[in-house]
Amino acid sequence: MLFVPGHKSSWAEKAVAAGADALILDLEDSVPAADKAEARRTVRETIGRLGSQGVRAEVWVRPNSFDSGLFGADVEEVLVPGLAGLFLPKVFTAEEIVRIDAVVSHIEQREGHQAGSIGLIVSFETAVSMARCEDIAMASPRISTLLGATGPNADVGRELGFDFTPEGLESLYLRSRIIVAARAAGLHHPITGVWQDLADLDGFRKFAQDNRRLGYRGIVLIHPSHVAIANDVFTPSAETIDFYRRMIEAFRKAEAQGSAAVDFEGQHIDLAHAKTAEGVIRLAEAIGVKQPSS
Repeated sequence: MLFVPGHKSSWAEKAVAAGADALILDLEDSVPAADKAEARRTVRETIGRLGSQGVRAEVWVRPNSFDSGLFGADVEEVLVPGLAGLFLPKVFTAEEIVRIDAVVSHIEQREGHQAGSIGLIVSFETAVSMARCEDIAMASPRISTLLGATGPNADVGRELGFDFTPEGLESLYLRSRIIVAARAAGLHHPITGVWQDLADLDGFRKFAQDNRRLGYRGIVLIHPSHVAIANDVFTPSAETIDFYRRMIEAFRKAEAQGSAAVDFEGQHIDLAHAKTAEGVIRLAEAIGVKQPSS
């Protein structure tokens, strides 16, 4: 998911061309206070324009926070056909999510949109929300996923008082807890972010790999130069897909012969391993990974 400042309309096509799976048109931190009203109108026009172009990338909007006094005007303007959902900053409690859900439901009904069509992504940037992430994750059926965010000198570090390191030990507990909260709520695609050093591409790749190994399945980006690396890290490789297809085939053959486990290429596998393999294959198929010809 690639951030695009909401008042920079022409940048949206650049984000699509970079290969991002989703755009986050931002009305919050990247938009100067004096430009907020115009940015809303620009974002509304951008959503419509991208929709008319039939772009594959989903379009999300980050409104200003619920307690900012700007949230209502933001959502009134941008809840239009073509919007996948709202990327919520600086959430505090589950009750806040319930109120946001009510506002969105009202606008959906009034404008004749399909009920429940607007998703919510919760970004954990406050200490209060991090301490209540499990309740927040289950607060609304609109919640599509959770964001476990890190980054030097940003909201999370300031809230918790830690110094960011590329190794991430200072945020490991937080990132792990958010993954557990997401999975427990049935949200199977938690996302991470944000890498701020635009020039250090090797550092970004390691950051993305570490978070993928931890359990994250996608990442929020702030620059198009990171898109190709993110796609490479989070997309199952052809070799991985082939390995898991062989594993499934071996297990199904053993199962047909009355065995619940089998020696597969030197590894003991059973139903649990087959389910893991099937999950990887489903992800690859959803992304549209092309299979090598046999």
